[in-house]
Formats: sequence, C-alpha cells, structure tokens
Amino acid sequence: MNRFKVCFTPQAEADLLRLFDFLLAQDAATAEKARAAIAKAIELLEVFAFSCRKALGGDGNPFLRELIIPFGGSGFVALFEIENRETVTLLAVRRQREEDYH
Repeated sequence: MNRFKVCFTPQAEADLLRLFDFLLAQDAATAEKARAAIAKAIELLEVFAFSCRKALGGDGNPFLRELIIPFGGSGFVALFEIENRETVTLLAVRRQREEDYH
C-alpha cells in the first residue's frame, strides 16, 4: 500500500497555530484535544488521501481535496492537494464555522 508524505505550506502551519491559540485562550484541555484530533486526521492522509471529498469552488482540479476533521459541535476542514504518488500538501485549515480559507 502506498503511503503519502504529508507536507505543510506556511499558510497551513499558520492556520494550525491560529486555531490552537484561539482554543488555548478558551481552555487548554480542549486545545490539546483539538490538536490530537487534527494530528490523527492528518495521519489518515498518509493512506487515504483519495477518499476525501473533492474541494468545492476550486478550479476543477480533482487532486484538490478537503479533509473533514470532526471535533465537538463543528470540527475543522483541511484543504490539501495530492501532488503526486508520494506527496500530499496541506494548504490551509479552518474551523467549519469559519467563512472560508484565509
């Protein structure tokens, strides 16, 4: 079975820090649980990247996809691109209640 290497753009890293800081300001335990949920979901991309839904509103690129990350009442959405047979690149992460990717 092919395993993808998951890479992060600077924007995705900034999004993860922003989300963690937002949750940390509310409750440290919740922030840590969210971090663990996101990390576990990202691990799934190593094997199941093609099982995620195609991103809506994109340019029709079938390799641009969204990973839904359940957490609490809303969760998160990670935008990623399957670059090739070896690499998946995480482009952005947002809370499901946010308007769109920043």
